[in-house]
Amino acid sequence: MSEDSQQSAGATTGAVTEAGAPKTARRIDRAQYLVCVVLVAVGAFLIYDALTLAEGFAKVDPVGPRMFPLAIGIVLIALAVILAIAIPRGSVGEADAGEDVDPNSPGDWRTVGLLVGLFVAVIVLVEPLGWAITGALFFAGAAAVLGNRHHVRNIVIGAVLSVLTFYGFYSGLGIPLPAGILDGIL
Repeated sequence: MSEDSQQSAGATTGAVTEAGAPKTARRIDRAQYLVCVVLVAVGAFLIYDALTLAEGFAKVDPVGPRMFPLAIGIVLIALAVILAIAIPRGSVGEADAGEDVDPNSPGDWRTVGLLVGLFVAVIVLVEPLGWAITGALFFAGAAAVLGNRHHVRNIVIGAVLSVLTFYGFYSGLGIPLPAGILDGIL
């Protein structure tokens, strides 16, 4: 076993602390650098996209459409820098004391796949069906995938939430969401 693999496995380095206990090498989780790269990429994309937005995008425009994507992009890049500085220092997150998830158990890829399928369905169906219907179906579908078995109640809650968000975007922000087959009714 090489010295690098011994250190990454938490083996002692031969050095001792002031109390006489053997010192263990810090384990650097290099996979976290991938998170930094993704944060920088998403942040840079948001900043670029915000700077290329056309003026007058929304009817009600008190702060402009650029402010939030710019702010989020800047924050993402700042967080990537902070994480990149913390990684070599050995900073790792601690497990939540109240968390009952076993980190050694395999992921539930079926649920993840079904949720990704729901997102794809929203992308495909939002134009022809409209946000109100698609949002209701998405809420009910996500609740069912995550284990809720009150299907009628989920559809009603999803319908109420999607209609409220439809009018919230249209009336409050001046951004029309697709009405789809309910065009003229909503």
